[in-house]
Amino acid sequence: MSLNETPSANRIHIAFFGRRNAGKSSLVNAVTGQNLALVSSVKGTTTDPVYKAMELLPLGPVVIIDTPGFDDEGELGKMRVNKAKEVLNKTDVAVLVLDGELTSETPLQAEEEIISIFKAKNIPYIIILNKSDLALHTEDNKHQLCVSVSPYDNYLKNILPVSAKTGLNINLLKEKIAELSKTDEPEKRIIADLIQRNDFVILVTPIDKAAPKGRLILPQQQTIRDILDAGGTAIVVKENELKETLLNIGKKPVLVITDSQVFAQVSAIVPPEIKLTSFSILFARYKGFLETAVAGASALDKLNDCDKILICEGCTHHRQCDDIGTVKIPNLIRKHSGKNPEFEFCGGCDFPQDLSVFKLIIHCGSCMLNEREVQFRQSLAKEQNIPFTNYGTAIAHMTGVLERSIEVFKE
Repeated sequence: MSLNETPSANRIHIAFFGRRNAGKSSLVNAVTGQNLALVSSVKGTTTDPVYKAMELLPLGPVVIIDTPGFDDEGELGKMRVNKAKEVLNKTDVAVLVLDGELTSETPLQAEEEIISIFKAKNIPYIIILNKSDLALHTEDNKHQLCVSVSPYDNYLKNILPVSAKTGLNINLLKEKIAELSKTDEPEKRIIADLIQRNDFVILVTPIDKAAPKGRLILPQQQTIRDILDAGGTAIVVKENELKETLLNIGKKPVLVITDSQVFAQVSAIVPPEIKLTSFSILFARYKGFLETAVAGASALDKLNDCDKILICEGCTHHRQCDDIGTVKIPNLIRKHSGKNPEFEFCGGCDFPQDLSVFKLIIHCGSCMLNEREVQFRQSLAKEQNIPFTNYGTAIAHMTGVLERSIEVFKE
């Protein structure tokens, strides 16, 4: 993805679900206008979720997801179904594809299960009848269709007939997806709602071995953009240039935002009257779990030897020798607690369903995950009574600056 494109985490995630051979992949190709998904008459052609970030009118930037068949069978089939279920944790709008060639004898457990999950997860969804050019060809087939979807009598009037083959109602499908994606909630901002026009904000961005060559990491890029959108001024410095910068600028900054790794160093430099926070804490608020993260950080004071801690990252990347997740945070925890806990690590889409063995979950800033997936992970921890926090909040707590770092949100 180009650096000028909207990050996947900020795109509406639209996923297509249904049984094998319902025509999900053909519909994805029809909706996107691209040969994105492999199409075959062989059941189970789609073996893993396929993701495509693109612009889709009238929605704008989206991620289209094609999933394996929900009715797959056998041990391998169960694994594919589980992959499809994982997609539900990040789906903003779901499209349930019914097979227009179904007969009244076809059991519909897969469709019933999918709809029950949509409702349980509060996912907006639309039911469509693919291959409508075949299903509605004769009155007999039309009758069979009504019989076969009888469990959905309450939804019959809302089922949209489409055809990936003829293009029937594909544009209407796009419009209905756009309608489902609308929300009455105000747009969330990273920092723009905390500052005024012409305010100065200093961003401290260490450049070490873990920093991507030639660019800033995504949370830093997005924060700078949000400051500019608010009419503020962003001054970007490395930690060893912060003290001189504070002395030389003619106007006091309203806020200093730092990379969590240098929280203690930056806190010692920034005068108490200037508010201070971190990119990771800003993103905990942006993704909707700051209160949970602050509460979860207190578990760091109650650790014992051999307690298990899960450290999660939303992306996968090459880890350096001084990686923050696998090296720096574990070392800081050992020093803070005086204990020797055990650590497990996960990254990308991997996130365990059973969290009962852990005493604490520490997540990254989640810049690569959409809000729905972050909320799912947080709610899973809450259901199992496992404290949940993130990198920046944990580091702020262990360095004694957590209260200071959340003061900016209290006004």
